[in-house]
Amino acid sequence: MPRAFTPKVVTANRLLEGDAVWLTEDDRWSTDMTQAELIEDEAVAQDRLLLANSQSRLVVGAYLADAKSGPDGPEPTHFREVFRTRGPSNYPHGKQAEA
Repeated sequence: MPRAFTPKVVTANRLLEGDAVWLTEDDRWSTDMTQAELIEDEAVAQDRLLLANSQSRLVVGAYLADAKSGPDGPEPTHFREVFRTRGPSNYPHGKQAEA
């Protein structure tokens, strides 16, 4: 028996900067996962993933990631996605050096 569909977000990496980004409901890419569109329908999720994959000049490696609804928007349910929301991990280089 197939597994039940669970809520997802579409995520990828920005082509030029390499930042982890999430697809918003209005078709923008945000570096803030809480702005992502939380998708609860499998057919819609597949359509949104097709859209993401058609934007190869902006993003690479698009995929559907498990998520849940949180008080401020979608939240990750897997440690990999938690890690990706924190940005690059190459202290003291890049964007995290500013934090």
